[in-house]
Amino acid sequence: MAETKEPKIVKRQGTFSIACRVELNIRATTDRVWKILTDAEGFPRWNSTVSAVEGKISEGETLRVRAPGTKQTFKPTISDVTINRRMVWSGGLPLVFRGVRNFELHRRFDHSTDFVMEERFAGLMLPVIKGKLPDFGPIFSTYANDLKREAERTTL
Repeated sequence: MAETKEPKIVKRQGTFSIACRVELNIRATTDRVWKILTDAEGFPRWNSTVSAVEGKISEGETLRVRAPGTKQTFKPTISDVTINRRMVWSGGLPLVFRGVRNFELHRRFDHSTDFVMEERFAGLMLPVIKGKLPDFGPIFSTYANDLKREAERTTL
């Protein structure tokens, strides 16, 4: 991934699936970025797209995540954790409606980190629910910029 100042957003849409992906280079080590991404208690301090995270961000745990402006609580389960590299948050009912968010960190030779986050929603109920979902492009852009700001805050 080429270094960019603004997040790169890619969206894909099908009848029974939609996906949004954000990519951004962060001038901080993968260790630093990972520590921020896995500190549930600190999430609302740096991430303006999240108002609360309850639980522990580690393999097999289930979180309680709230976003500003909504009363809904999302309850993703954490899986596929490779420290300083990747993790997956997923929730919902397979075949009916399920969301899967992948986080990836790629270390670069200059000790910066390429951050990639992609969320895919799929299921038979998606055509009914799709109109009620927000535009994830601006939300993911904000998320990536918030993470970049926090990670670079103490490394520059």
